[in-house]
Amino acid sequence: MAEIKDPENTLILETTKGQVVIQLLPQVAPEHVARIKELAREKAYDGVVFHRVIDGFMAQTGDVQFGKQGSETFNPGRAGMGGSSKPDLKAEFSATSHIRGTCSMARSQNPNSANSQFFICFADAPWLNKQYSVWGQVISGMDFVDQIKRGEPVKDPDSIVSARVAADV
Repeated sequence: MAEIKDPENTLILETTKGQVVIQLLPQVAPEHVARIKELAREKAYDGVVFHRVIDGFMAQTGDVQFGKQGSETFNPGRAGMGGSSKPDLKAEFSATSHIRGTCSMARSQNPNSANSQFFICFADAPWLNKQYSVWGQVISGMDFVDQIKRGEPVKDPDSIVSARVAADV
């Protein structure tokens, strides 16, 4: 595991493939980082599937409404269409590039529609730069991200077992 220098701004994702450690970037997207930490502390991401995984591009997860296994609203056919009960976030686009391991918020065509869903880039994706809000960077465990089952939608998907702010563990 990577050395954690700032536990309050580090997210530990236990996935069905292994542990992924993400350095949060509050200086880049403070409201998005606050939302990720809020949802992690509520255990909202626990059990959420990776519903859209495109080889050579990214793994998307975070639909706490329809993508959370074991919840009353879990619906594999709708995973990726929901968010959380919290209001959508205003875009925090930045000059931070989408490179391998970048964590960024998913959204609809509306730039101010990010809510709970996010993706992790498998490779550089410069066409996303300044169009999606980057909030983190994987510092350990990209080998596990690389193993996440592919698909649109994914059959028998991998999931987040738990998401915790490092300061809380």
